[in-house]
Amino acid sequence: MYAENLFLCIIMPLIVAFPSVKSESRRFLGFLISGICVCLLSAYTNSFFMAVSGLSYDDTAVFITPVCEEILKLLPLLFYFLVFEPSPDSLFSSAVAVGVGFATFENCCYLLSSGAGNISFVLIRGLSAGVMHTICALAAGYGLIYISKVKQMAAIGALGILALTVTYHAVFNLLVSVEGITRYVGFALPLATALCWFAFIKKIKVS
Repeated sequence: MYAENLFLCIIMPLIVAFPSVKSESRRFLGFLISGICVCLLSAYTNSFFMAVSGLSYDDTAVFITPVCEEILKLLPLLFYFLVFEPSPDSLFSSAVAVGVGFATFENCCYLLSSGAGNISFVLIRGLSAGVMHTICALAAGYGLIYISKVKQMAAIGALGILALTVTYHAVFNLLVSVEGITRYVGFALPLATALCWFAFIKKIKVS
């Protein structure tokens, strides 16, 4: 399966549509495209570091993949945050777009390589790894919104956000790599986190 061919099939209609939409929709679409591009780039970086380090596929998924992918997902958001100083709503929706773009392209690659005939696999993939990438992007966006209020902590805050998302990603990959009940705990972790997140946001809005 050639990820580049799939990338072109997905990205070309989005690029054609990009000039036709208005500012807010264009920004969201742009970050969606960024998330897809970052996903493809992370596949190259993961493969490179796996070859250089000599680690197995499972060890790479725990020790290398979370670092590479979360750094690459944070970069477009960090650039947007530092250069354009966006509003909290714009920054948050941009983070959503990056996470969704990344998760969508990765899911498409996995389904094409592993097959989409098993509905259980499709649902588990979408509700676990797909949600996990979106959750990490949401955490990055919310963290950048928070540190925007305290400019003196921008550098250390960005490192803290990266540490949080990398750790969460690594814990998820570690859990799903182990046979037995631990794997199912890993599958449930992103969805449980998402439910807690929505409850937290709802509580903030009410208060």
